[in-house]
Amino acid sequence: RCLSDWSSDVCSSDPGEPRNVLGDWVLRGGLGLAFVLIGWDKFPADPHSHWVTLFGQIGVGQWFRNFTGVVEMLGGLLMLIPRTASAGLALLAITMLSAFLILVLVLRQPGNSVFSFAFFVGLGAYWLSRRGS
Repeated sequence: RCLSDWSSDVCSSDPGEPRNVLGDWVLRGGLGLAFVLIGWDKFPADPHSHWVTLFGQIGVGQWFRNFTGVVEMLGGLLMLIPRTASAGLALLAITMLSAFLILVLVLRQPGNSVFSFAFFVGLGAYWLSRRGS
């Protein structure tokens, strides 16, 4: 367990297993920033944009594109705060699982679902590694 100090080099979730705080910040910061930018990219309503076309094919409405953008940005921001990082990881993992399922089951594009599934697995694994810390 971390003793509360953000500047310490190492803290441990288990006495026998140290965790590198700097590495955790870099990984959370990179993923958090990436998801904030990906979420932000969903807001422009240009009819020729990839996101408008994709969410149009899903058939639920463009409100779902905006909702997804908000969820991704929220998850990314939650990852930047140490106490809420696990919630952000879980939210983003569920979002990526949903994207995977929509691509496979609704749009019938399993080839395009590889990245969503990889993000789901990676975020889920990272979430599991943080449990208890």
